[in-house]
Amino acid sequence: MKEKWKAFKETDTFKRIQATIPYRALRKVYRTVRTVFRKWYKSHNLRKVYPSIYRKYAEKPLKKNKVIFIEVREAKLTDNFNYVYKRLKKHGGYTIHVHMLRSGFCKRKAYARRCRALVADMADAAYVFINDSSEVLACLPMRKETVVTQMWHACGAFKKFGMSTAELLFGDDKKTLEKYPYHGNYTHVTVSSPEIVWAYEEAMSLTDHPGVVKPVGVSRTDWFFDDRALDRARKHLLKCCPAAKGKKVILYAPTFRGRVAHAETPDCLDIAAFGDVFAKEYVLLFKLHPFVKTRTEIPEGYEHFAFDVTDDMSIEELLTVADICISDYSSLVFEYSVYNRPMIFYAYDLDDYYDWRGFYYDYKDFVPGPIFTDNAPMIDYIRNIDTRFDAKKVSDFREKFMSACDGHATDRIMELVFGDAMRED
Repeated sequence: MKEKWKAFKETDTFKRIQATIPYRALRKVYRTVRTVFRKWYKSHNLRKVYPSIYRKYAEKPLKKNKVIFIEVREAKLTDNFNYVYKRLKKHGGYTIHVHMLRSGFCKRKAYARRCRALVADMADAAYVFINDSSEVLACLPMRKETVVTQMWHACGAFKKFGMSTAELLFGDDKKTLEKYPYHGNYTHVTVSSPEIVWAYEEAMSLTDHPGVVKPVGVSRTDWFFDDRALDRARKHLLKCCPAAKGKKVILYAPTFRGRVAHAETPDCLDIAAFGDVFAKEYVLLFKLHPFVKTRTEIPEGYEHFAFDVTDDMSIEELLTVADICISDYSSLVFEYSVYNRPMIFYAYDLDDYYDWRGFYYDYKDFVPGPIFTDNAPMIDYIRNIDTRFDAKKVSDFREKFMSACDGHATDRIMELVFGDAMRED
């Protein structure tokens, strides 16, 4: 039936029907009804269904060794959870459950079903870890014994999020954000430095709850201080990209454009222009944001210079092997500052991005590298990078925004949540 309907929609008859006034009127009514229903469905779940399920299952005794990890969007346990997860597995004695909600990546009913399962399972858990925004967690009448730790997925404070985006194009209006908060029920929020505590308190509406945001570091950054992991990253690069042998690496890792559900790929970098100048000395690697669906097309004749390794290498591996990092508005520049290497900011749509989402700090004064809006001056900078790179600017940036990321962030997080017994010397 679906195939027949799909085929009919391609016919001239259906196109003529679409042009009629009754069809357009019915279509408008349908869209209005659908919008109203979706708003009701969301409100009903967040205000009645999920809290009711939680109260029912919270009548059971608390399980003091039960740990829940919540992945809001991703289909696997992501890097910011891995160290804590492995530490708990190694220590033993804990029951660990992982829930993948797939918000924005599955149908509405499937998402609601996953949320109901999470809420029921979480009601008797002693520990909950999350690393992204979640209306579901925020709407629950959480029992006081449960320790909820928000291990935010990004370092530093770059693009605005949460309440900081109220009234901006990217965010909802303030009334909606207050009606459906994303950041309630936290016991701890772990961040990368004392400098940015204020930004997270603003974004998460925690200004009246001082002490919840704690600058103990970001767990996944411990990877950058693991010599064995760094050695494996270099070997993995040569396995994925043999052309990199004997050459330096330019990494292009931009963030997405638009909203999460329809994330768009930036496509303004001139691969051919870069290749004509740098092919003998460098390889150009693309690492696109995991939310984007359209991949970069490598022009004919440059297949031995430019490579899309989005699916082949993690961002941690790529930051390790990159000699130069080109980005735009991505928080990965905080992690990359650990290595004190050159960063370039290709912000060709900076004015639009200010209006779209905004930043916590003035972009032009904040970033630790030159800003470009065109390819030619960016290429010229790289050609003269030995004399133009300002290493002190990067080291100052690192000290300001990454001071709690020193290879021992996971130790401090485990101690914060579980006590002295979980700290590794």
